[in-house]
Amino acid sequence: MDAHIKKVYVPMTETGFYILLCLREEMHGYGIVQKVEALTKGAVKISPGTMYGSLSKMEKDGIIRFVREEDKRKIYRITDLGMQVLNMEMTRIKRLYQNMLEVREYDEKRVQVFYGSAVEKGGGIPEAAT
Repeated sequence: MDAHIKKVYVPMTETGFYILLCLREEMHGYGIVQKVEALTKGAVKISPGTMYGSLSKMEKDGIIRFVREEDKRKIYRITDLGMQVLNMEMTRIKRLYQNMLEVREYDEKRVQVFYGSAVEKGGGIPEAAT
């Protein structure tokens, strides 16, 4: 993978991540918008301008490819290069998530050490600790 692709796509934008995640199967832009909204329970909504700008750039960079046109809609699919980029990003996100869990576990243990007796007796964590 060349340096340009790494620089542009890693780390990925949320939009780019969801587009590549969806394009593991053939799909058109509007289908991607709908699937992302469903996957995220409405938390992420990709506007048409963002979607089509992203698709155009990704196709130019060889991350996705045009497959065919159906009912005046362009169908796309992720390329092998796109899968490499997506896998790198998933590995990065997994590492971030694991780091977050480790830090949270460390913080919980630290709170127990400092405030253990109050927590054990049902007093809860003092306000200053939260």
